[in-house]
Amino acid sequence: MRPITVTQPFLPPLEEFHAYLEQIWENRILTNGGPMHRQLEEALCTYLGVPYISLFTNATIALVTALQALRITGEVITTPFTFVAGAHSLLWNGITPVFADIDPVTLNLDPRRIEAAITRQTTAIMPVHCYGNPCDIDAIQRIADAYNLRVIYDAAHAFGVRREGDSVLTAGDLSILSFHATKVFNTFEGGAIVAPDARTKQRIDHLKNFGFVDEVTVVAAGINGKMSEVNAAFGLLQLKYIDGAIARRAEIDALYRRELANVPGIRIVEPAGQSHANHSYFPILIEPEYGISRDAVYAELKRAGIMARRYFYPLVSSFPMYRGLPSATATNLPVATRLAEQVICLPIYPALDDDDVRRVVGVLAECSVCAPVF
Repeated sequence: MRPITVTQPFLPPLEEFHAYLEQIWENRILTNGGPMHRQLEEALCTYLGVPYISLFTNATIALVTALQALRITGEVITTPFTFVAGAHSLLWNGITPVFADIDPVTLNLDPRRIEAAITRQTTAIMPVHCYGNPCDIDAIQRIADAYNLRVIYDAAHAFGVRREGDSVLTAGDLSILSFHATKVFNTFEGGAIVAPDARTKQRIDHLKNFGFVDEVTVVAAGINGKMSEVNAAFGLLQLKYIDGAIARRAEIDALYRRELANVPGIRIVEPAGQSHANHSYFPILIEPEYGISRDAVYAELKRAGIMARRYFYPLVSSFPMYRGLPSATATNLPVATRLAEQVICLPIYPALDDDDVRRVVGVLAECSVCAPVF
Protein backbone atom coordinates (compact mmCIF):
# COMPACT_ATOMS: atom_id res chain seq x y z
CA MET A 1 0.00 0.00 0.00
CA ARG A 2 1.58 3.30 -1.09
CA PRO A 3 2.23 5.98 1.54
CA ILE A 4 0.11 9.14 1.46
CA THR A 5 1.90 12.40 2.29
CA VAL A 6 0.23 15.50 3.69
CA THR A 7 1.00 17.41 0.49
CA GLN A 8 2.81 17.01 -2.80
CA PRO A 9 3.82 19.68 -5.32
CA PHE A 10 1.86 19.83 -8.55
CA LEU A 11 4.25 19.04 -11.43
CA PRO A 12 3.20 20.06 -14.96
CA PRO A 13 4.41 18.04 -17.97
CA LEU A 14 8.20 17.86 -18.07
CA GLU A 15 8.41 18.45 -21.81
CA GLU A 16 6.71 21.84 -21.38
CA PHE A 17 9.25 22.83 -18.76
CA HIS A 18 12.02 21.88 -21.19
CA ALA A 19 10.67 24.46 -23.64
CA TYR A 20 10.95 27.20 -21.00
CA LEU A 21 14.48 26.08 -20.12
CA GLU A 22 15.49 26.28 -23.78
CA GLN A 23 14.35 29.90 -23.83
CA ILE A 24 16.48 30.65 -20.77
CA TRP A 25 19.52 28.97 -22.35
CA GLU A 26 18.96 30.92 -25.55
CA ASN A 27 18.57 34.25 -23.69
CA ARG A 28 21.57 33.47 -21.45
CA ILE A 29 19.88 35.42 -18.65
CA LEU A 30 19.65 33.34 -15.48
CA THR A 31 18.59 35.88 -12.86
CA ASN A 32 18.34 39.58 -11.93
CA GLY A 33 14.96 40.48 -13.40
CA GLY A 34 15.14 38.65 -16.70
CA PRO A 35 12.28 38.12 -19.18
CA MET A 36 10.76 35.14 -17.32
CA HIS A 37 10.79 37.12 -14.07
CA ARG A 38 9.04 40.08 -15.69
CA GLN A 39 6.47 37.85 -17.42
CA LEU A 40 5.62 36.08 -14.17
CA GLU A 41 5.15 39.34 -12.25
CA GLU A 42 2.77 40.60 -14.93
CA ALA A 43 0.89 37.31 -15.16
CA LEU A 44 0.48 37.07 -11.39
CA CYS A 45 -0.84 40.63 -11.13
CA THR A 46 -3.48 39.75 -13.72
CA TYR A 47 -4.40 36.38 -12.23
CA LEU A 48 -4.50 37.52 -8.61
CA GLY A 49 -6.13 40.87 -9.25
CA VAL A 50 -3.43 42.91 -7.51
CA PRO A 51 -1.77 46.16 -8.63
CA TYR A 52 1.92 45.36 -8.09
CA ILE A 53 3.94 42.30 -7.14
CA SER A 54 7.65 41.74 -6.47
CA LEU A 55 9.05 38.22 -6.76
CA PHE A 56 11.48 36.84 -4.18
CA THR A 57 13.70 33.83 -3.72
CA ASN A 58 11.48 32.73 -0.80
CA ALA A 59 8.77 34.09 1.47
CA THR A 60 11.01 34.46 4.53
CA ILE A 61 13.28 36.91 2.70
CA ALA A 62 10.11 38.63 1.48
CA LEU A 63 8.88 39.03 5.08
CA VAL A 64 12.24 40.42 6.22
CA THR A 65 12.22 42.87 3.30
CA ALA A 66 8.59 43.93 3.82
CA LEU A 67 9.39 45.00 7.37
CA GLN A 68 12.40 46.94 6.07
CA ALA A 69 10.34 48.54 3.31
CA LEU A 70 7.84 49.95 5.82
CA ARG A 71 10.60 50.81 8.32
CA ILE A 72 8.91 48.85 11.11
CA THR A 73 10.46 49.07 14.58
CA GLY A 74 9.46 48.44 18.21
CA GLU A 75 6.77 45.81 18.76
CA VAL A 76 4.62 43.94 16.26
CA ILE A 77 1.52 41.98 17.27
CA THR A 78 1.30 38.57 15.63
CA THR A 79 -0.07 35.08 16.06
CA PRO A 80 1.65 32.13 17.76
CA PHE A 81 -0.40 29.72 15.61
CA THR A 82 1.69 29.83 12.45
CA PHE A 83 4.99 28.84 10.87
CA VAL A 84 8.14 30.18 12.57
CA ALA A 85 9.20 32.37 9.63
CA GLY A 86 6.92 35.25 10.65
CA ALA A 87 8.34 35.68 14.13
CA HIS A 88 11.87 35.00 12.87
CA SER A 89 11.54 37.84 10.35
CA LEU A 90 10.69 40.18 13.22
CA LEU A 91 13.74 39.13 15.24
CA TRP A 92 16.00 39.53 12.20
CA ASN A 93 14.81 43.14 12.02
CA GLY A 94 15.37 43.79 15.74
CA ILE A 95 11.60 43.88 16.35
CA THR A 96 9.90 42.35 19.40
CA PRO A 97 7.06 39.92 18.57
CA VAL A 98 3.99 40.28 20.77
CA PHE A 99 1.79 37.21 20.61
CA ALA A 100 -1.99 37.55 20.76
CA ASP A 101 -4.52 34.74 20.99
CA ILE A 102 -6.56 33.34 18.11
CA ASP A 103 -10.24 33.03 17.34
CA PRO A 104 -11.52 29.53 18.26
CA VAL A 105 -13.54 29.21 15.02
CA THR A 106 -11.27 30.65 12.31
CA LEU A 107 -7.90 30.01 14.08
CA ASN A 108 -6.81 33.47 12.89
CA LEU A 109 -5.74 36.35 15.14
CA ASP A 110 -8.65 37.48 17.32
CA PRO A 111 -9.11 41.25 16.75
CA ARG A 112 -10.17 41.74 20.38
CA ARG A 113 -6.88 40.23 21.53
CA ILE A 114 -4.95 42.42 19.09
CA GLU A 115 -6.38 45.58 20.58
CA ALA A 116 -5.69 44.41 24.13
CA ALA A 117 -2.02 43.79 23.24
CA ILE A 118 -1.28 47.30 21.91
CA THR A 119 1.33 49.34 23.81
CA ARG A 120 3.18 52.59 23.17
CA GLN A 121 5.87 50.54 21.41
CA THR A 122 3.46 48.86 18.98
CA THR A 123 4.03 49.92 15.37
CA ALA A 124 2.38 47.17 13.31
CA ILE A 125 0.22 44.06 13.18
CA MET A 126 1.29 40.91 11.33
CA PRO A 127 -1.77 38.66 10.94
CA VAL A 128 -1.72 35.33 9.08
CA HIS A 129 -4.48 34.07 6.78
CA CYS A 130 -4.22 30.64 8.41
CA TYR A 131 -4.75 27.75 5.96
CA GLY A 132 -5.73 30.40 3.40
CA ASN A 133 -8.84 31.37 5.39
CA PRO A 134 -9.09 35.18 5.47
CA CYS A 135 -8.59 37.09 8.69
CA ASP A 136 -11.22 39.56 9.88
CA ILE A 137 -9.72 42.15 7.57
CA ASP A 138 -12.22 44.92 8.34
CA ALA A 139 -11.85 44.66 12.12
CA ILE A 140 -8.05 44.56 11.89
CA GLN A 141 -7.99 47.62 9.63
CA ARG A 142 -10.26 49.54 12.03
CA ILE A 143 -7.81 48.82 14.86
CA ALA A 144 -4.83 49.79 12.70
CA ASP A 145 -6.47 53.07 11.69
CA ALA A 146 -7.45 53.90 15.28
CA TYR A 147 -3.91 53.37 16.59
CA ASN A 148 -1.96 54.46 13.48
CA LEU A 149 -0.45 51.01 12.94
CA ARG A 150 0.83 49.30 9.79
CA VAL A 151 -0.60 45.93 8.73
CA ILE A 152 1.56 43.34 7.01
CA TYR A 153 -0.32 40.17 6.09
CA ASP A 154 1.43 36.83 6.03
CA ALA A 155 -0.58 35.44 3.12
CA ALA A 156 1.66 32.43 2.53
CA HIS A 157 -1.38 30.15 2.25
CA ALA A 158 -3.74 32.57 0.51
CA PHE A 159 -2.80 32.38 -3.18
CA GLY A 160 -5.86 33.29 -5.25
CA VAL A 161 -8.19 33.61 -2.25
CA ARG A 162 -10.95 36.15 -2.63
CA ARG A 163 -13.32 37.68 -0.10
CA GLU A 164 -16.56 39.20 -1.33
CA GLY A 165 -15.11 39.19 -4.84
CA ASP A 166 -11.87 40.99 -4.02
CA SER A 167 -8.42 39.53 -3.51
CA VAL A 168 -7.46 39.26 0.17
CA LEU A 169 -3.93 40.16 -0.94
CA THR A 170 -4.87 43.84 -1.30
CA ALA A 171 -5.71 44.18 2.40
CA GLY A 172 -3.39 46.05 4.74
CA ASP A 173 -0.18 47.78 3.68
CA LEU A 174 1.60 44.73 2.22
CA SER A 175 0.88 41.01 1.74
CA ILE A 176 3.49 38.27 1.51
CA LEU A 177 3.00 35.08 -0.52
CA SER A 178 4.94 31.82 -0.37
CA PHE A 179 5.67 29.82 -3.53
CA HIS A 180 7.37 26.95 -1.68
CA ALA A 181 7.02 23.49 -3.23
CA THR A 182 4.26 22.55 -0.75
CA LYS A 183 2.01 25.47 -1.69
CA VAL A 184 -1.00 25.55 -4.03
CA PHE A 185 1.08 27.54 -6.52
CA ASN A 186 4.82 27.00 -6.40
CA THR A 187 8.08 27.94 -8.09
CA PHE A 188 10.10 25.17 -6.33
CA GLU A 189 11.22 27.84 -3.85
CA GLY A 190 9.91 31.37 -4.03
CA GLY A 191 7.77 34.13 -2.61
CA ALA A 192 6.39 37.56 -3.35
CA ILE A 193 5.31 40.86 -1.85
CA VAL A 194 2.06 42.43 -3.05
CA ALA A 195 2.38 46.23 -2.98
CA PRO A 196 -0.33 48.89 -3.36
CA ASP A 197 1.56 51.37 -5.56
CA ALA A 198 4.54 51.77 -7.89
CA ARG A 199 6.62 53.75 -5.39
CA THR A 200 6.38 51.03 -2.74
CA LYS A 201 7.21 48.35 -5.30
CA GLN A 202 10.26 50.33 -6.40
CA ARG A 203 11.56 50.51 -2.81
CA ILE A 204 10.97 46.77 -2.37
CA ASP A 205 12.75 45.99 -5.65
CA HIS A 206 15.73 48.08 -4.57
CA LEU A 207 15.88 46.34 -1.19
CA LYS A 208 15.77 42.85 -2.68
CA ASN A 209 18.74 43.60 -4.97
CA PHE A 210 21.35 44.98 -2.51
CA GLY A 211 19.86 48.47 -2.78
CA PHE A 212 21.04 48.94 -6.38
CA VAL A 213 19.30 51.45 -8.62
CA ASP A 214 21.86 51.03 -11.39
CA GLU A 215 25.37 49.59 -11.58
CA VAL A 216 26.93 52.53 -9.70
CA THR A 217 24.12 53.71 -7.43
CA VAL A 218 23.09 52.07 -4.14
CA VAL A 219 20.25 53.73 -2.19
CA ALA A 220 19.58 51.30 0.64
CA ALA A 221 21.18 48.51 2.68
CA GLY A 222 19.48 45.81 0.66
CA ILE A 223 19.62 42.04 0.60
CA ASN A 224 19.84 39.42 -2.15
CA GLY A 225 16.26 38.24 -2.52
CA LYS A 226 15.94 37.87 -6.29
CA MET A 227 14.05 35.00 -7.91
CA SER A 228 15.97 33.15 -10.63
CA GLU A 229 14.76 32.76 -14.19
CA VAL A 230 14.40 28.97 -13.75
CA ASN A 231 12.08 29.46 -10.77
CA ALA A 232 10.09 32.09 -12.63
CA ALA A 233 9.75 29.81 -15.64
CA PHE A 234 8.37 27.03 -13.49
CA GLY A 235 5.90 29.54 -12.05
CA LEU A 236 4.72 30.54 -15.54
CA LEU A 237 4.14 26.87 -16.34
CA GLN A 238 2.34 26.26 -13.04
CA LEU A 239 0.04 29.19 -13.69
CA LYS A 240 -1.25 27.51 -16.87
CA TYR A 241 -2.61 24.63 -14.75
CA ILE A 242 -3.49 26.36 -11.49
CA ASP A 243 -7.27 26.51 -11.99
CA GLY A 244 -7.44 22.76 -12.58
CA ALA A 245 -5.23 22.10 -9.55
CA ILE A 246 -7.44 24.22 -7.29
CA ALA A 247 -10.58 22.60 -8.72
CA ARG A 248 -9.22 19.13 -7.85
CA ARG A 249 -8.40 20.35 -4.35
CA ALA A 250 -12.01 21.53 -4.02
CA GLU A 251 -13.26 18.06 -4.99
CA ILE A 252 -11.02 16.44 -2.37
CA ASP A 253 -12.19 18.97 0.24
CA ALA A 254 -15.83 18.17 -0.54
CA LEU A 255 -15.21 14.41 -0.37
CA TYR A 256 -13.52 14.71 3.03
CA ARG A 257 -16.48 16.69 4.32
CA ARG A 258 -18.99 14.10 3.12
CA GLU A 259 -17.01 11.14 4.43
CA LEU A 260 -16.22 12.71 7.82
CA ALA A 261 -19.75 13.96 8.49
CA ASN A 262 -20.64 10.93 10.61
CA VAL A 263 -17.35 10.55 12.49
CA PRO A 264 -17.93 11.85 16.04
CA GLY A 265 -15.40 14.11 17.71
CA ILE A 266 -13.92 15.59 14.54
CA ARG A 267 -14.46 19.27 13.84
CA ILE A 268 -13.55 20.57 10.41
CA VAL A 269 -12.02 24.05 10.46
CA GLU A 270 -14.42 26.09 8.35
CA PRO A 271 -13.40 28.80 5.87
CA ALA A 272 -14.15 32.33 7.04
CA GLY A 273 -16.83 33.15 4.47
CA GLN A 274 -14.67 33.83 1.42
CA SER A 275 -16.32 33.49 -1.98
CA HIS A 276 -13.29 31.81 -3.55
CA ALA A 277 -11.08 29.45 -1.53
CA ASN A 278 -7.91 27.69 -2.66
CA HIS A 279 -8.22 24.59 -0.40
CA SER A 280 -4.55 24.76 0.47
CA TYR A 281 -4.97 22.63 3.60
CA PHE A 282 -7.59 20.41 5.19
CA PRO A 283 -7.30 21.00 8.95
CA ILE A 284 -9.45 19.13 11.47
CA LEU A 285 -9.65 19.32 15.25
CA ILE A 286 -9.67 16.13 17.34
CA GLU A 287 -12.09 17.00 20.13
CA PRO A 288 -12.49 15.13 23.47
CA GLU A 289 -15.55 13.14 22.37
CA TYR A 290 -13.46 11.48 19.66
CA GLY A 291 -12.02 9.27 22.38
CA ILE A 292 -8.24 9.44 21.85
CA SER A 293 -5.80 12.31 21.62
CA ARG A 294 -4.62 14.07 18.50
CA ASP A 295 -1.14 12.64 18.97
CA ALA A 296 -2.59 9.12 19.13
CA VAL A 297 -4.50 9.81 15.90
CA TYR A 298 -1.28 11.09 14.30
CA ALA A 299 0.50 7.88 15.32
CA GLU A 300 -2.30 5.66 13.94
CA LEU A 301 -2.30 7.50 10.61
CA LYS A 302 1.48 7.20 10.42
CA ARG A 303 1.26 3.45 11.09
CA ALA A 304 -1.15 3.22 8.17
CA GLY A 305 1.32 5.00 5.86
CA ILE A 306 -0.56 8.31 6.00
CA MET A 307 1.74 11.26 6.69
CA ALA A 308 -0.61 13.84 8.19
CA ARG A 309 0.84 16.91 9.92
CA ARG A 310 0.22 18.53 13.30
CA TYR A 311 0.13 21.99 11.79
CA PHE A 312 0.61 24.26 13.79
CA TYR A 313 2.25 22.47 16.69
CA PRO A 314 4.15 23.41 18.74
CA LEU A 315 3.17 27.06 18.98
CA VAL A 316 5.85 29.51 17.83
CA SER A 317 5.65 31.11 21.28
CA SER A 318 6.95 27.89 22.86
CA PHE A 319 10.31 27.90 21.07
CA PRO A 320 13.40 28.91 23.09
CA MET A 321 13.91 32.30 21.42
CA TYR A 322 10.31 33.37 22.18
CA ARG A 323 9.09 31.60 25.31
CA GLY A 324 10.69 34.19 27.62
CA LEU A 325 8.48 36.96 26.21
CA PRO A 326 5.64 38.08 28.51
CA SER A 327 3.14 37.52 25.69
CA ALA A 328 4.29 33.91 25.11
CA THR A 329 2.72 32.37 28.23
CA ALA A 330 -0.01 29.76 27.90
CA THR A 331 -2.27 31.86 30.13
CA ASN A 332 -2.08 34.67 27.56
CA LEU A 333 -2.79 32.23 24.71
CA PRO A 334 -5.41 29.77 26.03
CA VAL A 335 -7.23 29.20 22.73
CA ALA A 336 -4.04 28.75 20.67
CA THR A 337 -2.59 26.46 23.35
CA ARG A 338 -5.67 24.22 23.33
CA LEU A 339 -6.11 24.07 19.57
CA ALA A 340 -2.41 23.34 18.96
CA GLU A 341 -3.02 20.10 20.88
CA GLN A 342 -6.06 19.22 18.73
CA VAL A 343 -5.22 20.22 15.17
CA ILE A 344 -4.07 17.90 12.41
CA CYS A 345 -3.97 18.57 8.67
CA LEU A 346 -5.05 15.72 6.42
CA PRO A 347 -3.44 15.02 3.03
CA ILE A 348 -4.72 17.20 0.19
CA TYR A 349 -3.08 17.67 -3.21
CA PRO A 350 -4.22 17.29 -6.85
CA ALA A 351 -2.69 13.82 -7.36
CA LEU A 352 -4.55 12.39 -4.36
CA ASP A 353 -7.28 10.05 -5.60
CA ASP A 354 -10.70 9.39 -4.05
CA ASP A 355 -9.70 5.96 -2.77
CA ASP A 356 -6.80 7.51 -0.88
CA VAL A 357 -9.16 10.02 0.72
CA ARG A 358 -11.48 7.20 1.79
CA ARG A 359 -8.51 5.30 3.22
CA VAL A 360 -7.61 8.31 5.37
CA VAL A 361 -11.20 8.64 6.56
CA GLY A 362 -11.38 4.91 7.20
CA VAL A 363 -8.47 5.08 9.64
CA LEU A 364 -10.06 8.06 11.41
CA ALA A 365 -13.43 6.30 11.66
CA GLU A 366 -11.84 3.10 12.98
CA CYS A 367 -9.89 4.98 15.66
CA SER A 368 -13.05 6.73 16.83
CA VAL A 369 -15.11 3.55 16.98
CA CYS A 370 -12.44 1.59 18.88
CA ALA A 371 -11.43 4.35 21.25
CA PRO A 372 -12.55 4.36 24.88
CA VAL A 373 -14.80 7.26 25.89
CA PHE A 374 -13.31 9.75 28.39
